[in-house]
Amino acid sequence: MIFFGCYLLLAGGYQLYLEYGQSQTYYPDFFTHLVSEQSESLLSSFGYETGLAPHPTEAAMKLHFKGYTIFKIVEGCNGISVIILFVSFVFAFWAGFKKTLIFALTGSAIIYAMNVIRIALLAIGFYNYYDYKDFMHGTLFPAIIYGTVFILWIIWVKIATKKPVKNE
Repeated sequence: MIFFGCYLLLAGGYQLYLEYGQSQTYYPDFFTHLVSEQSESLLSSFGYETGLAPHPTEAAMKLHFKGYTIFKIVEGCNGISVIILFVSFVFAFWAGFKKTLIFALTGSAIIYAMNVIRIALLAIGFYNYYDYKDFMHGTLFPAIIYGTVFILWIIWVKIATKKPVKNE
């Protein structure tokens, strides 16, 4: 019950933010813009010729890679929905305020970083192995992100359900 309540609260709050809370400073929204910039910066730091531009007709950022628009980054690519799912699960296995909050924040940061790396690797993969783009985007990289979430969940359940050892 806690999982569903937390999920509905966080997902509802995020939807309200997307609908009403955005500033016009970041296109298409703050989180998608930030993930796009960080993915592009990661690629640039490895020496790739990259660039970003707002999509002219869609709520998306276009990622340019080696002179080509390789793909667009939309709201669903920013990882926030996966983080909301992760945090809801962590809160469902409450282990005290401090421990739960620290794990939720740490796990969210790990998932966020993995998502930025995922987008950068997808750009490299799309450029070099375009014939496999559907497999990479639809199977391989979601498996990596959700695999990370699953491993974090297993770690959390072990932490949250660990019985304190009594000193005798």
